[in-house]
This record gives sequence, structure tokens and C-alpha cells, in this order.
Amino acid sequence: MKKSSLWPLLGTLTAIAITATMDATGYTAFSALPLAPLLALLWYAQRMSRVEVGFTWGRRGDYVPAVLYPLVVIGAATLAAAIGGAIDTSDTNWQHFWINLLAGGLSTILGALITEEGFFRGWLWAALRRIGCSNPRTLVATSVAFTIWHLSAVVLPTGYDLPPAQLPIYLVNATLLGLIWGMLRLGSGSVIVASVSHGIWNGMAYALFAFGTKTGALGVADVWIYGPERGLIGILLNSLYAALLWRWVRARQT
Repeated sequence: MKKSSLWPLLGTLTAIAITATMDATGYTAFSALPLAPLLALLWYAQRMSRVEVGFTWGRRGDYVPAVLYPLVVIGAATLAAAIGGAIDTSDTNWQHFWINLLAGGLSTILGALITEEGFFRGWLWAALRRIGCSNPRTLVATSVAFTIWHLSAVVLPTGYDLPPAQLPIYLVNATLLGLIWGMLRLGSGSVIVASVSHGIWNGMAYALFAFGTKTGALGVADVWIYGPERGLIGILLNSLYAALLWRWVRARQT
């Protein structure tokens, strides 16, 4: 095996090992942060260009599907929960909700750019393309790596952990999220575009539906049904958006 072909494997395994160790030792709140120096180290070691890693702005039109994704999918999941009578906002603190929404969204846009998006759809994407992986293979590989990296947070007792029965649903959704943000990166050439979408998604999903076994502002208890990230409705809606986004990507490449 050529030395260059080891970079994606070793880099990904290092990221997973560091994060899993932090999740196992009570540092889950900070477990994404080591991706930033790891991204910088690998980027420098391989002498990659800024464009290769995707640190470009992209075109203004690229932000339309990026922003629409969380608005449409989470909005549709909220509507489904309302129709199903699953919403209970009697105990909701709306001031706290708006703070969580804005703070979570803005911090994730900036944070994801130098951690999850910068690492998986930035450096790893570029490293795979360098060793000759096609765009579809790179898209799938980075999405699977992204999902595996999340495993320790939802399996170990971290506060984000899920009941065993909900794990398959979450993992399917996590892979779909990875594919969608990967397609945004593929179509735009920019991890900034993907980071904006990621940030808005996290801000909305966690404020409205929360995470782990917690309940968000909507008071939806049956998140395994209605959750955009933890529910069956999420699998349906994310799959539909992924299919539409793939058509957008193909149109950009023709």
C-alpha cells in the first residue's frame, strides 16, 4: 500500500480514537474540539491547498439548498408532529428556546467549519480525492466515517446516549446527514456552505427536538417517530431531500 493511501485511514482512525476516549472519560462536551488541531496538522503534513480542502466561499446560489435543507426537513417534521398531536408546549420557556436556537446555530456554523465539516468534508474529502477516489466513493466514505465518529457519543453514557432500539434510526439519519452535507460540499466545492447548513440544522433540531433522551421546546416525547435526527420521519424526509439534492449536484456537474 502506498504511503499516501494511508493518510485517510490513519487520520480517520486517530479522530475516532481521540473522540471515543473523551466520550468515555466524561469530556463529551469538548470531544469535537481535537478535530481542529488534527485538521490543521494533516492539512499541513500533506501540503494541501485551501481549495482542495474546500475552504472557499462557493457561489451565492449554493447557500440556497444549504439553508433550505434544515428549514424544509425540520419544518416538515414539526408539522408532522403537530398533525399527530405529539406537540406539548405547556412547559416551554420560549425565551430560553430562542437563545438556544441562535446560540446553537451560530456556534455550530463556526465550530463545525474547523471540526466536523473541516475534518470530514474538508481534509478527509481532499485526502481521498488525492488517492484517486471518485466523487461518489468519496461522498459515501466520508459519510460513513462521519457516522462512525458519532457512535461513541450515542452508545456510551455521555448524556447524548440513546436507548438501544433507537440507535439504528439515529445511525441511518446520521449517514443521511453526512451524505447531504457531502453533496453540498460536492456541488459547491465549499465546506463553508456545508457548515452553514450544519449550523442551522443543529440550532433548530436541538432547540426544537433536543438530543439523547431529552425533550425539546416542542415537548415531543415520541422523537423516535417524529424527530428529524432521531426519528422515522427523519429517515423519510432526509432521504427525500438527499434524492433531490443529488439531482442538483448532477446538474452542477454537467
